[in-house]
Amino acid sequence: MPHQPVRRIATTALCATFLLGTAAPAIAAGSDPGSSSSVEALRAPVPGADALLGQVGALGSMSSVVTPVTDLLTEVLKADDGKLSAEAAQKHADAIKAAIDTAKATVPATTTTPKSASPDDAKAARKDVKGDALTALQTAVDALLKASTAGDVAGVATAATGVVTGLVNLLAATLLGAGLPAPTLPGLPKLPTLPSTGLPLPSTASLPSTSTLPKTPVLPQAPAALLN
Repeated sequence: MPHQPVRRIATTALCATFLLGTAAPAIAAGSDPGSSSSVEALRAPVPGADALLGQVGALGSMSSVVTPVTDLLTEVLKADDGKLSAEAAQKHADAIKAAIDTAKATVPATTTTPKSASPDDAKAARKDVKGDALTALQTAVDALLKASTAGDVAGVATAATGVVTGLVNLLAATLLGAGLPAPTLPGLPKLPTLPSTGLPLPSTASLPSTSTLPKTPVLPQAPAALLN
C-alpha cells in the first residue's frame, strides 16, 4: 500500500510525458519564428510607410537646423551689447553650416511638372523652395555673426530679426512642401478666402446709349446699266 502513491505519481508523469511528446511538434510548429506564416507576418510592410518616413525625415531636418540657430540667437541676445567672441562665433557658424548642408542634401527633387507646362512654368515647378529657405537662412546667420563679432548693437537687432524670419520661412517651406498632413488642432485660424459675391460691378451709366451712336449711311443704288 505505501508503494501505490509512488506508482500513481510515476504513472501520471509517464502519461504527461507521452502527451507532451505528442503535442510538442504541433506547438513548436505554431510558435516557430521560421514558419512561413510568421515570416510573412513579419515581412508585411506598414501601409504608407514610405510617405510617412518622408514626412518624419522632413520634421527631423527641421529640428536639426532650428536647434543650432536658436542656440546662436539665445547666446547673442543674452550677451552684453550682443557681442560674441571670435571663438564662440566660429563654433556657432560651423554647427549651423553643417546642419544646413545636411538638410540641403536631404531635399528631394521635384518631379511633378505637368507635361503641358511651358518652359517658364517647368522652371518654377522645379524651384527648390526649401533649399532657397535654407540658403536665405544661412545668409541671415552670416549677417548676425558679422554684426555680433563687430559689436554693432543696431546691426545685431536687425540681423536677429532676419534670422527669426528665416527660420519661419524654413518651417513654412518644410510644412507646405513635404506633403505633411493638414493641421487639425481646434482653434487654429483659417486662411482668408476671396469673396465670391458682393463684388462691385462697373456701372452702366457711363456707357453710351445705342440711340446716340451714329447711323450707318445708306449707299446709293447702282445704275441699271451697270447691273446689266
